[in-house]
Amino acid sequence: MKRIAIIYTVLPVLSTFSTQLSSILPFEVMYHHLLDDFLASDPQVKGKFTIENTNRLYNDLKNCEATGADLIITTCSTLTPIVNTMRSLFRIPIVTIDQAMCRLAIEYGTRITVLATAKSTIEPTISSLNREADLQHKLVKITSSYDEIAYEEMKKGDLATHDKKVLHRIEEAKECDVIVLAQASMAHLAQEGELLRGIPVLGSTTSCISYVAQLLKEEV
Repeated sequence: MKRIAIIYTVLPVLSTFSTQLSSILPFEVMYHHLLDDFLASDPQVKGKFTIENTNRLYNDLKNCEATGADLIITTCSTLTPIVNTMRSLFRIPIVTIDQAMCRLAIEYGTRITVLATAKSTIEPTISSLNREADLQHKLVKITSSYDEIAYEEMKKGDLATHDKKVLHRIEEAKECDVIVLAQASMAHLAQEGELLRGIPVLGSTTSCISYVAQLLKEEV
């Protein structure tokens, strides 16, 4: 049986991610879940990913590796740039939540709007998009906005207010070919956002799950 270790930073993603992944896999998977909200909340407060938090992430990844997992998934875009610097320190693959989404975004167009509810997610997502644009040899124009009130409402459990605010940001985004929802906690709004705007709206969860399913199927 395949094993997947998953690192989460918010409860809404913890409650849904593995269920969605299992629904498209043709075989059983054993999951190991690690929730560490400090990894996202500390950069949100301090405005940067500190060396202390980097050490914390490294320890979390090592604990996931120690479960005997075949694969580790990090479900927070804020972690992606740090994870990219650590990959060689681990024996097993690490999939970041936004890598497949960023690849798709560059394929869809060159004018990209990044939407977030946590300011700390903006810079890592833009960095991932620019990294992918370089790989695809494309020049891109990236704009961004965030709504911290929506983030606070999500943390309090008021998902209705969170969703309403995110959809308003999607509706307001102008002159773009594709909209990227920077956090997994926003991804469930991608389809509704596409209907609202008539352009691709990408959520990290769906693209990540499809990518992981492909990786695991290739190994079976």
